[in-house]
Amino acid sequence: MRPWLMIVMSLGIFTSSWAADVPGTLQWSQRVELSMPVSGVVRAVHADVGERVKKGQVLLTLDAAAYQAGVSESQAEWARHKEEELDAKRNLDRVQELYNRTVISTSELEQAQTRHVRAKAGVSESKARLTRSQAALGDVALRAPFDALVVARQVEPGQTVASQLQPQTLFVLARANEMIARAKVSLAQVEKMKAGDAVTVQVNQQSYSGKIKTLGLEPVGEKNDAGYWLDVLFAVKDTLRAGTPAVVKLP
Repeated sequence: MRPWLMIVMSLGIFTSSWAADVPGTLQWSQRVELSMPVSGVVRAVHADVGERVKKGQVLLTLDAAAYQAGVSESQAEWARHKEEELDAKRNLDRVQELYNRTVISTSELEQAQTRHVRAKAGVSESKARLTRSQAALGDVALRAPFDALVVARQVEPGQTVASQLQPQTLFVLARANEMIARAKVSLAQVEKMKAGDAVTVQVNQQSYSGKIKTLGLEPVGEKNDAGYWLDVLFAVKDTLRAGTPAVVKLP
């Protein structure tokens, strides 16, 4: 047999032992459960199961009246402390001038300095409270953290949300436009692959180009059927469901 023919046949044997169609299952590439960081009564719900939402899109809003009042109170307190700090500074400047002229004692200067320091601290504290109240007001709107599909909705208008207790899951989102096909492969197969390798995923006779995202390091399954998880990330334009059977076509 000619040498070049032997090489071709050897390559063919190697490829056939490596190439395979491996059954798998679709998984979400990212799934998050969302709850509210603040408490209140749900005023409106803006998304439902199956809808696509954009990053930053409002999913629900709480009644904001109490939080708006908190911001107004904090703003008034901050303004009052700023005025007190300005007054204390003017007084300190006046006392400092008198002290420089040896008209008043050191203790009077120290009292004016202490008053000014306390006034400045009051400004800082009131500013921090204002920042917290403004943040709380912003938190009355629950927003999507990324482009996503609404997988579950567990909230209705008029419902009371209590963030101080066990956080209540209000929405479950899954990242849109990409999924993972998870398959179990043998040790011989996993040792020939690396993250980033291109593979093909087939779902309902439709083929998708993907790349290996992760390769398992520990075996899973029974001893006689042990293998390693292979996760393939691929982009999708249509809506697929987690749990759908898939075929991972290894090169």
